[in-house]
Amino acid sequence: MNQSTLRLTRELADIQKSNDLSIAVACRDSDIRNIRALILGPPETPYEFGFFEFTMKFPKEYPGKAPAVNAITTNGGRCRFNPNIYAGGKVCLSILGQHDKDNQKAYVLKIRHETLRIAIIQRLEEYLGLKADGTSIVREPRDEAGGDSSSAYVDEGGVYFFEPFKDLCKRRFLWYYDTYLASIQAEKEKVTEGQAFVQMPFEMSGGSGGNSMEGKFNYPELERRIQNIRQKLDVEAEGWGVEGMKAFKDERGVAANLQRQFEQAKVFFDKSETATLDMELEDNNPFIWRVTYFGRPMTNLDGGLFIFTVRFSVRFPDEQPRVQFSTPMFHHKINKDGIPAYFPGGLHPRPDDAKSHIEGVISLLEEEDPAYDPRTQINIDASKLYWGTKEEKREYSKQFRRSVQRSIEYA
Repeated sequence: MNQSTLRLTRELADIQKSNDLSIAVACRDSDIRNIRALILGPPETPYEFGFFEFTMKFPKEYPGKAPAVNAITTNGGRCRFNPNIYAGGKVCLSILGQHDKDNQKAYVLKIRHETLRIAIIQRLEEYLGLKADGTSIVREPRDEAGGDSSSAYVDEGGVYFFEPFKDLCKRRFLWYYDTYLASIQAEKEKVTEGQAFVQMPFEMSGGSGGNSMEGKFNYPELERRIQNIRQKLDVEAEGWGVEGMKAFKDERGVAANLQRQFEQAKVFFDKSETATLDMELEDNNPFIWRVTYFGRPMTNLDGGLFIFTVRFSVRFPDEQPRVQFSTPMFHHKINKDGIPAYFPGGLHPRPDDAKSHIEGVISLLEEEDPAYDPRTQINIDASKLYWGTKEEKREYSKQFRRSVQRSIEYA
């Protein structure tokens, strides 16, 4: 293995092990030089929390020679998301001018609309087999490349395209669902339904052969479609329990693995002096864990009792578990539906270790002085108070303590 390959392998591993929310990378084991990268749209920009995917081809001369980068979140080559990212996918690295404020405003408006429509909604609909009208696409079963059912491939013209970010995008969508809805409500006040996009001076019209961002504003439709996606994701997670019980009865390895991990985690937490919690399987199903966490004395959680469910897929760990609190919580990192923005925790956090996921949720609850990261502030109202003025912070503490005191009512 040459130095270029060693360096690339090390850099990819560093990114994949980190909790960097801005970027994710993946590649086939057989081809490390062809990388897929997913960039999360920066908060407080028109690209906010969109899923923008790129291909990167690294030459043998890397790092002496830069990789070739191509954008593939372009609506089939019909949408140009940036003056320096062409509809065909070409990425031009240069400095953008900031002189045309009127055009900038009009451009920002349509970027936000198309980020929601293409980089979020359309992507999730494709993953979930949803049509724009909310009906399901009937797909023929197919053999996955290499026989690995955990990896997603799309067969087009006899060519298999690797789709490594399906699960990640689904989980991030659940994090940012409230933010997407809030954005739709705010943006639809700025335009009229059916209003045409303003063409920019640097754009070239011409449909699929052009190099522009053309279309009309239709936020009511985007709202309906994004709600359909959320409902479909809820149904999908519910279905994991059914799939899991079948796998358990069929004595599949993943079921035995999760049963063993549950028993080991239960012993660990029973002996733990750092966290007090109770664990049980829902209906004796090793794919659904019910966790009751008791607030630590002499902390803001003192007297609280918090219940959350951890649902596992039969494709775990390639599909990561979905965690949801049934106890209402006023917390800046737990959205209104009870979904926490957590990472696997513990001394040696691993995404394939179920206990690490529980430790990650506990760490989120108990952290006292978190660093500010707008990408994890998924409860809009709580976040505004938590990071606001002194008065707002006091109000946050009041509402947080109130939710702790009332938590026993939901046990």
